[in-house]
Amino acid sequence: MSRSLHLPTRLAWKVWQRNRDVFFKTYLVNFLPPFIEPLLYLLALGYGLGMFVGEIDGVPYASFIAPALLAISMMNSSFFECTYSSFVRMYYQKAYDAMVATPLSIEDVIAGELLWGATRSLIYASSMLVVLVAFGVVSLPSSLLVVPFSFLAGLLFSCIAMCFTAVSPSIDTLNYPSFLFITPMFLFSGTFFPISVLPGPVQAFATAALPLAQVVTVTRSLTLASISPPIFFYSLAWIAAVCTVLSLVSIRLMRRRLVV
Repeated sequence: MSRSLHLPTRLAWKVWQRNRDVFFKTYLVNFLPPFIEPLLYLLALGYGLGMFVGEIDGVPYASFIAPALLAISMMNSSFFECTYSSFVRMYYQKAYDAMVATPLSIEDVIAGELLWGATRSLIYASSMLVVLVAFGVVSLPSSLLVVPFSFLAGLLFSCIAMCFTAVSPSIDTLNYPSFLFITPMFLFSGTFFPISVLPGPVQAFATAALPLAQVVTVTRSLTLASISPPIFFYSLAWIAAVCTVLSLVSIRLMRRRLVV
Protein backbone atom coordinates (compact mmCIF):
# COMPACT_ATOMS: atom_id res chain seq x y z
CA MET A 1 0.00 0.00 0.00
CA SER A 2 1.30 3.43 -0.90
CA ARG A 3 2.59 5.58 1.92
CA SER A 4 1.93 8.85 0.09
CA LEU A 5 -0.59 11.17 1.69
CA HIS A 6 -3.76 11.91 -0.23
CA LEU A 7 -6.41 14.53 0.46
CA PRO A 8 -9.69 13.25 1.90
CA THR A 9 -12.64 13.02 -0.47
CA ARG A 10 -16.36 13.44 0.00
CA LEU A 11 -16.46 9.78 1.04
CA ALA A 12 -15.32 10.98 4.48
CA TRP A 13 -18.97 11.81 5.10
CA LYS A 14 -19.75 8.09 4.92
CA VAL A 15 -17.62 7.61 8.03
CA TRP A 16 -19.41 10.55 9.63
CA GLN A 17 -22.77 8.97 8.81
CA ARG A 18 -21.69 5.64 10.29
CA ASN A 19 -20.73 7.29 13.58
CA ARG A 20 -23.91 9.38 13.57
CA ASP A 21 -26.07 6.27 13.20
CA VAL A 22 -24.30 4.57 16.11
CA PHE A 23 -24.67 7.72 18.23
CA PHE A 24 -28.42 7.97 17.70
CA LYS A 25 -28.98 4.32 18.57
CA THR A 26 -28.25 5.30 22.17
CA TYR A 27 -29.49 8.88 21.96
CA LEU A 28 -31.06 8.92 25.43
CA VAL A 29 -27.72 8.21 27.09
CA ASN A 30 -25.83 10.55 24.77
CA PHE A 31 -28.14 13.54 25.15
CA LEU A 32 -28.49 13.35 28.94
CA PRO A 33 -25.01 14.65 29.96
CA PRO A 34 -25.17 18.05 28.17
CA PHE A 35 -28.43 18.81 29.99
CA ILE A 36 -27.38 17.59 33.44
CA GLU A 37 -23.78 18.89 33.48
CA PRO A 38 -24.59 22.63 33.20
CA LEU A 39 -27.28 22.29 35.87
CA LEU A 40 -24.78 20.84 38.34
CA TYR A 41 -22.07 23.42 37.61
CA LEU A 42 -24.46 26.36 37.63
CA LEU A 43 -26.10 25.34 40.88
CA ALA A 44 -22.87 24.37 42.69
CA LEU A 45 -20.51 27.02 41.35
CA GLY A 46 -22.54 29.70 39.62
CA TYR A 47 -25.11 30.15 42.34
CA GLY A 48 -23.43 28.38 45.27
CA LEU A 49 -19.87 29.67 45.13
CA GLY A 50 -21.13 32.71 43.25
CA MET A 51 -22.83 33.95 46.43
CA PHE A 52 -19.35 34.53 47.88
CA VAL A 53 -17.60 35.62 44.69
CA GLY A 54 -20.11 38.24 43.58
CA GLU A 55 -19.17 39.75 40.23
CA ILE A 56 -16.09 39.43 38.02
CA ASP A 57 -15.38 42.38 35.73
CA GLY A 58 -18.93 43.58 36.36
CA VAL A 59 -20.45 40.24 35.35
CA PRO A 60 -22.35 37.95 37.77
CA TYR A 61 -20.31 34.85 38.50
CA ALA A 62 -22.95 32.52 37.00
CA SER A 63 -22.79 34.46 33.73
CA PHE A 64 -18.98 34.49 33.89
CA ILE A 65 -18.65 30.70 34.07
CA ALA A 66 -21.53 29.92 31.67
CA PRO A 67 -19.42 30.39 28.49
CA ALA A 68 -16.61 28.41 30.10
CA LEU A 69 -19.02 25.51 30.63
CA LEU A 70 -19.85 25.64 26.93
CA ALA A 71 -16.16 25.70 25.98
CA ILE A 72 -15.35 22.80 28.31
CA SER A 73 -18.21 20.81 26.80
CA MET A 74 -16.83 21.44 23.29
CA MET A 75 -13.40 20.28 24.42
CA ASN A 76 -14.46 17.16 26.31
CA SER A 77 -17.01 15.87 23.81
CA SER A 78 -14.67 16.12 20.82
CA PHE A 79 -11.41 15.21 22.57
CA PHE A 80 -12.67 12.03 24.21
CA GLU A 81 -14.56 11.03 21.06
CA CYS A 82 -11.33 11.11 19.03
CA THR A 83 -9.16 9.49 21.69
CA TYR A 84 -10.90 6.66 23.56
CA SER A 85 -13.77 6.11 21.11
CA SER A 86 -11.54 6.32 18.04
CA PHE A 87 -8.96 4.02 19.63
CA VAL A 88 -11.67 1.44 20.32
CA ARG A 89 -12.91 1.62 16.73
CA MET A 90 -9.36 1.40 15.40
CA TYR A 91 -7.81 -1.25 17.66
CA TYR A 92 -10.54 -3.35 19.25
CA GLN A 93 -13.45 -3.22 16.79
CA LYS A 94 -11.15 -3.18 13.72
CA ALA A 95 -13.63 -0.78 12.12
CA TYR A 96 -10.86 1.11 10.34
CA ASP A 97 -9.60 -2.09 8.71
CA ALA A 98 -13.10 -2.86 7.48
CA MET A 99 -13.63 0.65 6.11
CA VAL A 100 -10.35 0.86 4.19
CA ALA A 101 -11.25 -2.46 2.55
CA THR A 102 -13.94 -0.46 0.74
CA PRO A 103 -13.36 2.49 -1.65
CA LEU A 104 -12.66 4.61 1.44
CA SER A 105 -9.03 5.69 1.90
CA ILE A 106 -7.29 6.06 5.24
CA GLU A 107 -7.50 9.83 4.79
CA ASP A 108 -11.27 9.55 4.30
CA VAL A 109 -11.63 7.50 7.48
CA ILE A 110 -9.62 9.88 9.64
CA ALA A 111 -11.27 12.97 8.15
CA GLY A 112 -14.66 11.41 8.86
CA GLU A 113 -13.62 10.77 12.45
CA LEU A 114 -12.50 14.38 12.84
CA LEU A 115 -15.75 15.68 11.37
CA TRP A 116 -17.74 13.49 13.72
CA GLY A 117 -15.75 14.72 16.71
CA ALA A 118 -16.57 18.29 15.67
CA THR A 119 -20.22 17.33 15.31
CA ARG A 120 -20.26 15.89 18.83
CA SER A 121 -19.01 19.27 20.02
CA LEU A 122 -21.82 21.03 18.14
CA ILE A 123 -24.48 18.67 19.54
CA TYR A 124 -23.30 19.02 23.13
CA ALA A 125 -22.79 22.79 22.97
CA SER A 126 -26.21 23.31 21.38
CA SER A 127 -27.91 21.17 24.02
CA MET A 128 -26.09 22.94 26.83
CA LEU A 129 -26.90 26.34 25.36
CA VAL A 130 -30.61 25.59 25.73
CA VAL A 131 -30.12 25.11 29.48
CA LEU A 132 -28.03 28.27 29.84
CA VAL A 133 -30.61 30.32 27.94
CA ALA A 134 -33.32 28.95 30.25
CA PHE A 135 -31.31 30.16 33.26
CA GLY A 136 -30.82 33.57 31.65
CA VAL A 137 -27.03 33.55 32.03
CA VAL A 138 -26.20 34.17 28.35
CA SER A 139 -27.13 37.00 26.00
CA LEU A 140 -29.32 36.58 22.94
CA PRO A 141 -29.09 36.62 19.97
CA SER A 142 -25.28 36.76 19.98
CA SER A 143 -25.07 33.48 21.90
CA LEU A 144 -26.58 31.65 18.92
CA LEU A 145 -23.27 32.19 17.11
CA VAL A 146 -21.78 29.71 19.58
CA VAL A 147 -23.49 26.91 17.65
CA PRO A 148 -21.49 27.24 14.39
CA PHE A 149 -18.37 28.18 16.36
CA SER A 150 -18.65 24.97 18.41
CA PHE A 151 -18.01 22.96 15.23
CA LEU A 152 -14.71 24.77 14.63
CA ALA A 153 -13.71 24.42 18.28
CA GLY A 154 -14.64 20.76 18.23
CA LEU A 155 -12.60 20.21 15.08
CA LEU A 156 -9.58 21.77 16.83
CA PHE A 157 -9.80 19.42 19.81
CA SER A 158 -10.58 16.46 17.55
CA CYS A 159 -7.34 17.08 15.63
CA ILE A 160 -5.38 17.35 18.87
CA ALA A 161 -6.99 14.17 20.14
CA MET A 162 -6.27 12.24 16.95
CA CYS A 163 -2.59 13.15 17.21
CA PHE A 164 -2.49 11.57 20.66
CA THR A 165 -4.42 8.53 19.42
CA ALA A 166 -1.94 8.06 16.60
CA VAL A 167 1.06 7.82 18.92
CA SER A 168 -0.54 5.99 21.88
CA PRO A 169 0.63 2.36 22.08
CA SER A 170 -2.38 1.35 24.18
CA ILE A 171 -5.67 2.76 25.35
CA ASP A 172 -4.30 3.12 28.87
CA THR A 173 -1.66 5.63 27.76
CA LEU A 174 -4.44 7.98 26.68
CA ASN A 175 -4.78 8.76 30.37
CA TYR A 176 -1.61 10.86 30.11
CA PRO A 177 -3.00 13.56 27.79
CA SER A 178 -6.24 13.47 29.76
CA PHE A 179 -4.54 14.25 33.06
CA LEU A 180 -1.51 16.23 31.90
CA PHE A 181 -3.12 18.25 29.10
CA ILE A 182 -6.90 18.41 29.47
CA THR A 183 -7.05 18.86 33.25
CA PRO A 184 -4.55 21.78 33.40
CA MET A 185 -6.43 23.52 30.59
CA PHE A 186 -9.67 22.96 32.47
CA LEU A 187 -8.22 24.93 35.38
CA PHE A 188 -5.96 27.59 33.84
CA SER A 189 -7.74 28.77 30.68
CA GLY A 190 -9.89 31.51 32.16
CA THR A 191 -12.69 29.10 32.95
CA PHE A 192 -13.56 29.70 36.60
CA PHE A 193 -11.42 32.80 37.15
CA PRO A 194 -9.82 35.35 34.82
CA ILE A 195 -6.41 34.57 33.33
CA SER A 196 -5.36 38.05 34.48
CA VAL A 197 -5.06 36.87 38.11
CA LEU A 198 -2.36 34.36 37.21
CA PRO A 199 1.37 35.18 37.37
CA GLY A 200 2.67 36.99 34.29
CA PRO A 201 4.55 34.05 32.70
CA VAL A 202 1.55 31.76 33.19
CA GLN A 203 -0.73 34.37 31.64
CA ALA A 204 1.51 34.64 28.60
CA PHE A 205 1.72 30.87 28.22
CA ALA A 206 -2.05 30.39 28.56
CA THR A 207 -2.81 33.14 26.07
CA ALA A 208 -0.27 31.94 23.52
CA ALA A 209 -0.44 28.16 23.81
CA LEU A 210 -3.60 26.80 25.46
CA PRO A 211 -6.35 25.92 22.96
CA LEU A 212 -9.08 26.06 25.59
CA ALA A 213 -8.08 29.61 26.53
CA GLN A 214 -8.75 30.72 22.97
CA VAL A 215 -12.07 28.88 22.83
CA VAL A 216 -13.18 30.37 26.17
CA THR A 217 -12.29 33.86 24.92
CA VAL A 218 -14.41 33.53 21.79
CA THR A 219 -17.29 31.82 23.58
CA ARG A 220 -17.35 34.38 26.39
CA SER A 221 -17.30 37.24 23.89
CA LEU A 222 -20.32 35.77 22.11
CA THR A 223 -22.38 34.79 25.14
CA LEU A 224 -21.82 38.09 26.94
CA ALA A 225 -22.16 40.16 23.73
CA SER A 226 -18.93 41.96 24.60
CA ILE A 227 -16.60 41.49 21.65
CA SER A 228 -13.21 43.18 21.82
CA PRO A 229 -12.10 42.97 18.16
CA PRO A 230 -8.31 42.59 18.67
CA ILE A 231 -8.64 39.83 21.28
CA PHE A 232 -11.64 38.15 19.65
CA PHE A 233 -10.16 37.95 16.17
CA TYR A 234 -6.74 36.92 17.49
CA SER A 235 -8.31 33.93 19.24
CA LEU A 236 -10.46 33.08 16.23
CA ALA A 237 -7.45 33.25 13.87
CA TRP A 238 -5.36 31.19 16.33
CA ILE A 239 -7.99 28.46 16.40
CA ALA A 240 -8.39 28.39 12.61
CA ALA A 241 -4.64 28.30 11.96
CA VAL A 242 -3.82 25.61 14.52
CA CYS A 243 -6.81 23.56 13.41
CA THR A 244 -5.63 23.66 9.78
CA VAL A 245 -2.11 22.54 10.66
CA LEU A 246 -3.14 19.81 13.09
CA SER A 247 -5.74 18.38 10.74
CA LEU A 248 -2.95 17.57 8.28
CA VAL A 249 -0.60 16.40 11.03
CA SER A 250 -3.20 14.10 12.59
CA ILE A 251 -4.06 12.48 9.25
CA ARG A 252 -0.36 11.96 8.46
CA LEU A 253 0.33 10.44 11.89
CA MET A 254 -2.65 8.11 11.67
CA ARG A 255 -1.64 7.02 8.18
CA ARG A 256 1.86 6.25 9.44
CA ARG A 257 0.35 4.12 12.20
CA LEU A 258 -2.14 2.26 10.04
CA VAL A 259 -0.04 1.63 6.93
CA VAL A 260 2.36 -1.25 7.48
